[in-house]
Amino acid sequence: MTQSTTKSDAQIVLHYHPWSRAAGVRWLLEELAVPYAIHFVDFHAPGGVAESYRAIHPHKKVPAVEIEGQVLTERAAITIDLADRFPQAELAPAVGDPARSQYLYMLVYCDAVFDPCVAARVHGLRYTSNDYSFGTFDDMIRNIQGHLAAHPYAAGARFTAADTQLASSLAFTMNQLKAVPRLPEFEAYLARIAERPAYVNAQKLDIELMQSAPAIPASAAQ
Repeated sequence: MTQSTTKSDAQIVLHYHPWSRAAGVRWLLEELAVPYAIHFVDFHAPGGVAESYRAIHPHKKVPAVEIEGQVLTERAAITIDLADRFPQAELAPAVGDPARSQYLYMLVYCDAVFDPCVAARVHGLRYTSNDYSFGTFDDMIRNIQGHLAAHPYAAGARFTAADTQLASSLAFTMNQLKAVPRLPEFEAYLARIAERPAYVNAQKLDIELMQSAPAIPASAAQ
């Protein structure tokens, strides 16, 4: 898709760093086949991400998108907005479609349960299910394992935008972070995902971006 390392005149600008929680949003944009620009957020710049980036994201995190001049953060919100905005891609079950409920559930689950459970496990936080709203790591793993044992995709029988978030989260936490167990259901799911051309292209673009990153000024996050 049309993209660059500057904001240019694109209607969609993705504030981004490869191999981060934002990876699923870039993949989604590739699936949607719409033009977008990349605004590289340099996590490794001297002094960290520029303080002025808080005008885009209050916690200086990625992803964040600017859509027709409006800033939106949080993966679930971004995914819902983009998939609904471009219905021709057929990545979001329509309102009234029985798959819509599972689609929305899994998108929010990735942000509200999956991520904090993994973070708690990685940092050795000891707690009971009632201590935190997101519950336990083991319950989260059982839930996703059971769903993928019964359904090929996040929302059920077909690929949706929810898969860009669930699969990217599973791939990173299982293969790079090594916090999530390599269960057969997870590996089979990721194998199905890896065959998608948009996924392959997003991976390729991330490699290219990181190869050019030293040439991108630290002010790129401003």
